Amino acid sequence: MNERIILRRVTYRYTIDYEIVSAPNLFDPANPALLSVGKLDHARRFVVVDSNVERFHSAAIRDYFSKNHIEAKIISFTSGEENKTMDHYLSIIRELDDFPLCRRDEPIIAIGGGVLTDVVGFVAGSYRRGVPHINVPTTLMGYVDASIGIKAGVNFDGYKNRLGGFAPPVKVLLDRSFLKTLPKRHILNGVCEILKLAIIKDVELFNLLESYGAQSVEDNFQNEAGGVILDRAICGMVEELQPNLLEEELSRKTDFGHTFSYGLETQYESSLFHGEAVLLDIVISTLIAWKRGLLLDEQVERIFHLIASLGLILASTNLDANMLWRSLQERIYHRNGLQRVPLPNGIGSCTFVNDVNLGEIEQAVHAVENRIAIKNGLIW
Repeated sequence: MNERIILRRVTYRYTIDYEIVSAPNLFDPANPALLSVGKLDHARRFVVVDSNVERFHSAAIRDYFSKNHIEAKIISFTSGEENKTMDHYLSIIRELDDFPLCRRDEPIIAIGGGVLTDVVGFVAGSYRRGVPHINVPTTLMGYVDASIGIKAGVNFDGYKNRLGGFAPPVKVLLDRSFLKTLPKRHILNGVCEILKLAIIKDVELFNLLESYGAQSVEDNFQNEAGGVILDRAICGMVEELQPNLLEEELSRKTDFGHTFSYGLETQYESSLFHGEAVLLDIVISTLIAWKRGLLLDEQVERIFHLIASLGLILASTNLDANMLWRSLQERIYHRNGLQRVPLPNGIGSCTFVNDVNLGEIEQAVHAVENRIAIKNGLIW
């Protein structure tokens, strides 16, 4: 009599389908890319633009919608991790409520870096239980990482990305001319995510970075080789994400560089960019892998030489083994009870481990500090 009776089982699967499109000259009024999704007759668009992008492109953006006879509400968003908050999320929601859109036919457009596309994606995924949105990344980090996946959210209660969900864009539009005006620090910030993929899954990308990475950084990825590197990095990222978009499998290669960086970003939010924290994580993880015999001396030498040649600089003052250990403990909850730490197993491949200990972290931190003390140079 106490047996539960299942009245009915509900099963429903839906398709996630979006395009990542190369769209140069995006704000040319003759370019249909920005309006390739949604209705055009008597149509409206809600557009959130990074404040730095607005400085350079405000007139072109407004002219684009005006000449295409689209009523657009354009609001500015100040970039920076400190603005990835519930308050900013709610402020966008209020602006959106003052400019109501047709729920399916008038997509929100997000033009900016990874913080902006994360927040706007969360807005789109939750407003009226979901409205379509288009991502236009304007930073290198957004171009190769943040905008091309489906995760969206905000920081909360001192934790990164604590609130959010999966909110697939209907389209991602890539125009690398936006990278021309990026400060070098922002270029290097995104390079760290490219380096992550090269070390953990793509030896050919690693070779490309060795041959052409330094010049591509110098040219803000406007040269031909820079385009090849970006395309390969994006394809590699999507190759990893696509079979596991909803993260049903929690052992993920793309989590390389995202175990210890979580604590670094949380503690040093105002001074440390995401990619800079990822770089420190990459180095710590590389040294742990080397000590375990997963990497040969010459492979570690190549990794550190590439880091130096790309102009990447490590900030050792942000390293504290106990804090990194606490970050790992937090990631165990996120990864459902196991560490699932990806470590390079040779260049271009990885293995997952569940037994990283505090002593290994302390050794790696000490080794990194010794290297930086020798030069701020990273030659092995």
